[in-house]
Amino acid sequence: MLSRRLLRTKVLKALYARLKSESANDAAAVKNLMMSVDKAYELYVHVMNLIVCVKNYAEERQEIALHKQLPTYEDLNPNRRFVENCVVHLIEQSESVKEFSKAHKLSWHDCPELIKTLYNQLVSADYFKAYMSAEKCSFRDDVRVVEEFFKNEPDNCEMLEEVLEEQSLMWRDDLNSALIMVLRTLSNVRRSTTEITLLPKFKNEDDADFTRTLFTDTLGSYDESLKIVERFASNWDLERIAFMDNLIMAMAMTELRCFPSIPVKVTLDEYIEISKYYSTANSGQFINGVLDKVVEEFTADGRISKSGTGLL
Repeated sequence: MLSRRLLRTKVLKALYARLKSESANDAAAVKNLMMSVDKAYELYVHVMNLIVCVKNYAEERQEIALHKQLPTYEDLNPNRRFVENCVVHLIEQSESVKEFSKAHKLSWHDCPELIKTLYNQLVSADYFKAYMSAEKCSFRDDVRVVEEFFKNEPDNCEMLEEVLEEQSLMWRDDLNSALIMVLRTLSNVRRSTTEITLLPKFKNEDDADFTRTLFTDTLGSYDESLKIVERFASNWDLERIAFMDNLIMAMAMTELRCFPSIPVKVTLDEYIEISKYYSTANSGQFINGVLDKVVEEFTADGRISKSGTGLL
């Protein structure tokens, strides 16, 4: 399922776009936000299919080698361990993966250079060489080499990032989350598995509500949040504070007030981490200082009221 970190990031981007645009159509902004969440889930299935495409490319190379005019012994007796990998075969034959990919028009068919690049990365990797040269190969070995592919190759392929950005601007920065979901899916595969069970988009319906509420409530209280920041950033001119810092702190204040089950520490840690990626080098320390004061005031006047896991 999509992580809360990713959902917060999607809300941050949607708020940035809404506040920087001249449009005041909040309903359209929420629709675009939820569409970007849907696209992040699509990427999870799309990326899973990469290993199938790489396998197919490897098989095509072996087939071409068999029909050389003067084939070598290796050409006539190829090592088929990878092309017969049972986990790759499971993904390829999975009805849930095929149906989802078809419904959302997900395909790598027009990306032969990308598949070739990933194949070359794979065959040069030490873990792959060890897998192919091992005397015996177990089911766990098949799983492990596929896991290693997803842990190493997509993240180290600049061409993949370029292709994804061409396919959808909404996929920018989503690759890591998609890869984590693929690895979680693979962790559930057993020898007896006959169908890939896709992870749900959300852990539960609360996550969908969390996303919408965080967006709409932050937007509705944005001006009030800026006034709070101005009070606690007494040595700073509000106009000199990075726009993204203000937006991150506004989201944090909304989360502190509106979600009683989310612990204060979780909220603070999440937005400080997000600031390291989406704002300036010094933003984390500044945001932490302001939010500490916000928590103190909100707790004293009752605006923070935690219950359940939020008390922890």
